[in-house]
Amino acid sequence: MKKAVAVFLGCVLLAGLFVGGAAAAEKHKVYLITMDQMDQHWVTVNAGAEKAVAELGTIDYKWLAPDVKDDAKQIEAVNNAVAGGAEVLLVAANGPTAISAALKEASEAGVKIVYVDSPADFPAIQTLATDNEAAGVTAGKEMLKALEAAGVAEGKIGIVNVNAATASTVAREKGFRAAFEGTKFELLETQYCDGDAARAKDIASNYITQGCVGIFGANEGSTVGTGNAIQEAGGKVVGVGFDKSNMILSLIKNGFLVATMAQNPDVMGYEGVKTAAKALAGEPTGAEYVDTGVSVLTKNDL
Repeated sequence: MKKAVAVFLGCVLLAGLFVGGAAAAEKHKVYLITMDQMDQHWVTVNAGAEKAVAELGTIDYKWLAPDVKDDAKQIEAVNNAVAGGAEVLLVAANGPTAISAALKEASEAGVKIVYVDSPADFPAIQTLATDNEAAGVTAGKEMLKALEAAGVAEGKIGIVNVNAATASTVAREKGFRAAFEGTKFELLETQYCDGDAARAKDIASNYITQGCVGIFGANEGSTVGTGNAIQEAGGKVVGVGFDKSNMILSLIKNGFLVATMAQNPDVMGYEGVKTAAKALAGEPTGAEYVDTGVSVLTKNDL
């Protein structure tokens, strides 16, 4: 009898180990690859992704990103993720073309692609992003409203952007410029900072020296630099930007930025992981493009 019980318990133990091992083996590898790890925007995308991972319990998740915006480093991150056994890549591409060949190779190796925030010129299961052009129009209208309130009907407007290739910020600029069509304002040639706040501050300071009455920052770093330059110059220029961080909110609260277009990066990361899980399970993933929305934050909202 004792021997039979021992055999039974041994079988139960082995079954438990097998089930536990199977459960562990069922975890799918999903990697998040963003433009960098320094912007609060990407930290929040990651936080949203981690929340979904915790809820699902079936995802082995890792965030890989360069320390600075750099095409070669982002491509290296893609290659490292594939080498690490990635089954799905959540990607925010620096630009539409540089990373495309690496994503094509990943896809040919069986890896599924989901875009969060900024797509490349390569097909994906889904893109979760802000309607950036529409949000850019909103940013332009917010600046026009603030200029009108200040009694300013004409003058130069500066634009600080990331680069000429990142699809999301290019679309924001396009929308922003469209908002000024038919007005007496002169929109100057865009200057690029690669998202670096210190470089953005220098650019914005130069715009202020040129007599600009307003400056638009197209992402977090551009916006922080713009606000800091306006603060240094005495706060007489209207600054409007994109993204939400503690620094940006502080600049708005203290009157050095009028407004920022707050995206929902947590939704991008959260829903991106959910889409990845559905794709891995062979379930429908829904629309190819999902607008994750934007809100206008002003001093009155803080």
